[in-house]
Amino acid sequence: MSINKILDLLYPGRCPVCDRILAYRETLVCPDCIGKLAYIKEPKCMKCGKQMMDNETEYCAGCRDKRRYFRKGFSVFLYNDVMKKSIYRFKYANRREYSRFYAETVCRCLGKEIREFCADAIIPVPLHPKRFRKRGYNQAGLIANEIGRRMNIPVREEILIRERNTKALKLMTLTERENNLKKAFKMVKNDVKLNTVIIVDDILTTGSTINEISRVLRENGIKNVYFVALASGADV
Repeated sequence: MSINKILDLLYPGRCPVCDRILAYRETLVCPDCIGKLAYIKEPKCMKCGKQMMDNETEYCAGCRDKRRYFRKGFSVFLYNDVMKKSIYRFKYANRREYSRFYAETVCRCLGKEIREFCADAIIPVPLHPKRFRKRGYNQAGLIANEIGRRMNIPVREEILIRERNTKALKLMTLTERENNLKKAFKMVKNDVKLNTVIIVDDILTTGSTINEISRVLRENGIKNVYFVALASGADV
């Protein structure tokens, strides 16, 4: 029996859409499930890449009304019920293997844009140590490392920390989110003098987390901050 067959038996992968065990280790998603995924499409916000309903507007409401410290960003999937369930399992049910499919799709859909960023490093959104100990891994870090390996970009998880264990953001207003994130992040080193970085996160909602991290990085000498998110909601 081949080593891959043995690995299939010992560590079977699961489809990130339906969560069924995959027949082969080389397969990252069930063929029948590919059509269930919704991708971000035009029109998109020219700043954060969020899908928009209005062809006549260049920027979403958040990018029109708030100062953005990042230069530009993109997402791959629309954050609908399918992706909500997938990311929930990824974060809270130890489905770490989903990161391979997520990163492969990011690189396939956004590889051109990522290369054009000419980034010195990728920085995943950090977890507070208390949450990391409870979960056992940083979901953004898993995606970031898979993207970095495929795109040959260094991943620097050690230069940004989350000092405050912020409350869950999903039920907060935009103002509450921004207040909750103040002084939450700290840059602890820039020993190679990074000039351009890409922040990686799983979900983009209002963009408050990405924006606060971008502010901290900019204030610490990083001139160009971009981001890539796995999924984002539409601007409605």
